[in-house]
Amino acid sequence: MNTHSTTRSLLQKEILLGAIIASITKLSPKTQLRNPVMFAVYIGSMFTTFLWLQSYVVPSSEPSTFILGISLWLWATVLFANFSEAIAEGHGKAQADSLRLSRTQVLANRLTDAKSRQVTQVNSADLKLGDLVLVEAGEVIPADGEVVEGVASVDESAITGESAPVVRESGGDRSAVTGGTRVISDWLVISVATLPGNSFLDRMITMVEGAKRQKTPNEIALAILLAALTLIFLMVVVTLLPYSAFSAQFSDSGTTISLTVLVALLVCLAPTTIGALLSAIGIAGMNRLSKANVVAMSGRAVEAAGDVDVLLLDKTGTITLGNRQATRFLPAPGVNIDELASAAHLASLADETPEGRSIAVLAKRNHGLRGRDLELSHPKFVPFTAKTRMSGVDLDGQAIRKGAAETVESYVRSLDGIYPDEVKSAAKEIAKAGGTPLVVARNNQVLGVIELKDIVKGGIKERFSELRQMGIKTVMITGDNPLTAAAIAAEAGVDDYLAEATPEAKLELIRQYQQGGRLVAMTGDGTNDAPALAQADVAVAMNSGTQAAKEAGNMVDLDSNPTKLIEIVNIGKQLFMTRGALTTFSIANDVAKYFAILPAAFATTYPQLKTLDIMRLSSPSNAILSAVIFNALIIVALIPLALRGVSYRPVAAAQLLRNNLLIYGLGGLIVPFIGIKAIDIILSLFTA
Repeated sequence: MNTHSTTRSLLQKEILLGAIIASITKLSPKTQLRNPVMFAVYIGSMFTTFLWLQSYVVPSSEPSTFILGISLWLWATVLFANFSEAIAEGHGKAQADSLRLSRTQVLANRLTDAKSRQVTQVNSADLKLGDLVLVEAGEVIPADGEVVEGVASVDESAITGESAPVVRESGGDRSAVTGGTRVISDWLVISVATLPGNSFLDRMITMVEGAKRQKTPNEIALAILLAALTLIFLMVVVTLLPYSAFSAQFSDSGTTISLTVLVALLVCLAPTTIGALLSAIGIAGMNRLSKANVVAMSGRAVEAAGDVDVLLLDKTGTITLGNRQATRFLPAPGVNIDELASAAHLASLADETPEGRSIAVLAKRNHGLRGRDLELSHPKFVPFTAKTRMSGVDLDGQAIRKGAAETVESYVRSLDGIYPDEVKSAAKEIAKAGGTPLVVARNNQVLGVIELKDIVKGGIKERFSELRQMGIKTVMITGDNPLTAAAIAAEAGVDDYLAEATPEAKLELIRQYQQGGRLVAMTGDGTNDAPALAQADVAVAMNSGTQAAKEAGNMVDLDSNPTKLIEIVNIGKQLFMTRGALTTFSIANDVAKYFAILPAAFATTYPQLKTLDIMRLSSPSNAILSAVIFNALIIVALIPLALRGVSYRPVAAAQLLRNNLLIYGLGGLIVPFIGIKAIDIILSLFTA
């Protein structure tokens, strides 16, 4: 794991100290105005501070110490809200700082003549779009771009944290390179694809530190709801003053409710808990994603991941291991299986493909065949070509070939050989079951069939079952024929599949789901994936892929692991869970505070409300102060939960709702009763 994605303690000294300082600097009115709920507390803090100072000049019905206590704890509430946001930002900035260490200004060898390889050294900041740059072994790649010539090993540990180098080459889906990485062998000619200051690394730093984090639609909607509730409670509290004054006028012992108590009442009634933690929850969600080595280009993408209900997954490398493996030998009639294995082994000795190596491994494991001394036989190995679709070896007057069934059939018949019906049937059965048949022949005799099979990853079927419980549909995307695709889909347990997939077919499939009101997520790494990635609601591009794919996606997986999409969905769900859980707790939390503060606030004006004092608090002033103190401390207590996130298990939405109401709804009702009573007991010891 890389340095910028190392899990950091919530109480790490540097982050904690920085968050404390930022809590104070965030007290500016401009900053506070961004959060309407906490801005109301901010104004209330200043107002009660003014009332405390006024109490030394104008006699007040309340002790100055009481007004001071309320004022100090209101300021503490604002500071704790600032602290929750600052500590979340601190984790992101710490990750961004480690990324900045890898960002360097380097001299670039800009090609002035591509044919003669003449170069001019310029500062990387002076490069322009489309410039061709020569990067040789040991040099740092100066800018994001596409490899247009050459092949080389590249150290991308500064970006991905992985020490193993990767191969980058022109053409195909491994042509994109990132500025700041280092070429460690050979050379590359790169076409610059981004301007200075807008590189992938620059965007990573910006998104990770949250400096330009845009609020997501759901976050904005919740913030508007909280602001509306605060405004409603403000109007309620304002109207209570004339009612209290009117009632006190016709009561022998009644007194008008004080402005200090009204402010305390407003703060305790308003949804301050979730209002204080809302920003931290969003920032922490981005941080969790970056710790998974995924860079989101917007908070909207993270949030959309929590709403996704269709996953498009590539078969190769995601559902299967990615390389077909030889699983068994099926001899032709009259042929011994050891004879078939020996011929298949000989034909695969020079085959360096994963399939060829797996044939040699199978022959060694099941038939005891080891390396052979063929030097005296002067073997002539025949490499595989797209034209012949066969490979093999000429040895001791024998021509051994292995290849696609139709190709070997044509080859044998051209030599006047017989192609057995049993072999043809076996090849069809293998294809129908989702495998790939390779037929082996010696001269004009068919020896049998090798079954190659895509190996479905262990545990993937259980993961898809979990996704199904979450209401997410899984769709496998593959270029295989429908028969093969159907067999692998059944074995893997996906809900649907798209066979013989083309870029147009992927794009059309996504649009169909979206027209039906579904949110679609997919992964991709090639230029041909770019249209579908641009259309998908959550589009995860592989860092090893092309620049076009990375530009089209709204997330980039630095590890280039296609299965990461499932983890991204879990992080998105966890973000929703955390926000919903703390909102539920905050609203339930307020109910308990009503029973603490309302009877105390109106005890003299409306003595009948005393019956609501079910906590039997020691005095009206202690009851109000206890509620305000609890209101502040609960924010601090919930900061770790907001940053870490609520634990998420893949269960049905109805069960999640029940669990949420039971734990955070019921908990939000019970905890304040216990907390306020405990604080009241402590306060009574000091005021006794």
